[in-house]
Amino acid sequence: MPTHIVWIAYSISNILALLLLWACWKRPSWGRLLFFLLFGWAAWFNAVTALSTPGIYTGYAQYTFSAAYRAFISGYFAAHPAPIVLAIATGQAGIAIGMLAKGWLFRLGAAGGMVFLAAITPLGVGSAFPCTLIMGAGLWMLYREGSDCWLWQVFYK
Repeated sequence: MPTHIVWIAYSISNILALLLLWACWKRPSWGRLLFFLLFGWAAWFNAVTALSTPGIYTGYAQYTFSAAYRAFISGYFAAHPAPIVLAIATGQAGIAIGMLAKGWLFRLGAAGGMVFLAAITPLGVGSAFPCTLIMGAGLWMLYREGSDCWLWQVFYK
């Protein structure tokens, strides 16, 4: 991917992460909705891409600042990209469903999202760092608040 496209995507991702953080702070229901849409889209996109062109994910090795991540991506991951990315997509779908839920299922989705975002942080520019930490902070705000109703109920109160 051309360098200028990477930096445009990087900048947009970080701006959107700041807007998402603001939504979680000022309008938690909108933050939940946006995280549902984000993780739902990511699950769909990653599943489709893993089934059609799974090798594309090995390109993330060039962006990571972690030697361990680079070795994993270039080694085991490169030999098995489709099943690994499909497992990731399944986790992302679970996070999206968690954003719709209430109670412990909502908190599980928020916690899963924070773990996922922390896990991809070492991808550096490939994960739009510090975007992942900013979004994780938004999920932390939602987690702390909790939820006693399903997402669609929030908008009909």
